[in-house]
Formats: sequence, structure tokens, C-alpha cells
Amino acid sequence: MIFLGPIYNEVVKLYANKINHFPLISLSFHAFDKAIFYTLIFIFLRVIWIRRKNLHVKPAREFWLTFFLFYILLLYFLTVFRDGYFPWQFHFEWHRSLSYINTEPLIETFKLSHGISKVDFYYNLFGNILWFIPVGIFLPYLWSKNMKFYHIVIYGALISLSIETLQFFLATGVSDIDDVITNTIGAIVGYILYRAVHSITKKV
Repeated sequence: MIFLGPIYNEVVKLYANKINHFPLISLSFHAFDKAIFYTLIFIFLRVIWIRRKNLHVKPAREFWLTFFLFYILLLYFLTVFRDGYFPWQFHFEWHRSLSYINTEPLIETFKLSHGISKVDFYYNLFGNILWFIPVGIFLPYLWSKNMKFYHIVIYGALISLSIETLQFFLATGVSDIDDVITNTIGAIVGYILYRAVHSITKKV
């Protein structure tokens, strides 16, 4: 890790043998570190682009654009690009069997709900919804305030499908139709929240 290495090493010493789901904490540290690195690259390139084109930008929009990019990067590093730091470190497995994909809606979620540990169930269901709420908020805010409900459904589903597809070919996760469903629900929830706040602020 480039940025969070010292903090991570201390966390490992203190909690590695005390927390059952420590691999998730480890994954989060690595994902955050990579997201910071690539966000800084984006900021550098964005500043050069703005200056070369002599663009007049709104600082608030630039901040939230950068924040949204960081979120997207973090999302993909947590779910897909887990095992490497740079593009050339990832290897695609083009000949995997399609049997690794779960195409039966809600079957796996139902199994988790009856499992011994409820942590996996709650994380899989509510975590997938919560993680996609920013999609429904930032897409209309950053690109088009007139974005319709069905646009959010399409974009949310496409982003989720891209994650599931990459997980399949990189063998870094379980490709599951349930994730697409819950992710899309999360994007819809975000869009509803955005519309509610937008309506209130217009009246003020």
C-alpha cells in the first residue's frame, strides 16, 4: 500500500486475530488505498485539462465529481479489482464455465437468510443496496437534473452488470443476479432521495 500502509500494519497487529471478518477489513484498506491513488491521478489530469482548455468550472461541482469518481473507484476495487494495484497485474479467465453464474433470482439471498450467521445475509442484502444509493444521487446531480426514473434503473443495472461480468472473468467474486437486483434498488432509493431533496430546495 502507498498511503495507508502504516495504519494498516497497526490495525493488523491489534485486531487481525480478534475479528472474524478481518479479511473484509483488509480488503477495505487496500481498496481505499488504491482509490486514493487513482483519484489523485484524476485530479492531476483534470487540472491540466481545465487549464489547457481554459474552462470555467464550478468548485462545488468539481468537488462532487471527484468524490463520485472516488466512490466508483472504491466500489470497483472492493468488488472486482481486489488482487492487484495496477492494470497489468490483473488476468482475465476467458474460458470459465457459465455454471459459476447464479441466474436464479433471490435463491442465494434466501439461503443466506437461513444461514447460521446473519452477518453475511445483512451485508449481502442491505450492503448491496446502500452501496448503490450514491449512483441514484450523483448521476442526476452531476449530469442532468432532468434525468428520468428509467435512466437510473438502466444505469444502475448496467454498472452492476459490469461488476458482475468483471467478477466472472477475473474470478474475484460470485456473479449473482441478486446483486444486480439489489444494486439497482439502491440506485432507485438514491434517486428518490435526490428528487425529494431537490423538490424541497426548490421551494425554499
